[in-house]
Amino acid sequence: MTPTTKNTPTENGRHHHQRPEHEKDHLLPLRQWLNIIFMVGALVGVAIYFFGSQTTGTIVILAAMAFKIVECSLRLLH
Repeated sequence: MTPTTKNTPTENGRHHHQRPEHEKDHLLPLRQWLNIIFMVGALVGVAIYFFGSQTTGTIVILAAMAFKIVECSLRLLH
């Protein structure tokens, strides 16, 4: 690898992909909760899909995806 890779620090010691301290995401806790709800909902939906009703499982998975869409929207619009 060359010294100009993406993960090498810049002259001020920060990595290129990191935000400055004053720009920290104040929505991060909300986004983390939305991700947790999505992951739990997706797992429950898959379990229902395979061990119960396929229609109900699909509905649960789609509802979980709605939480993920909200989380992605918050990330993109920030």
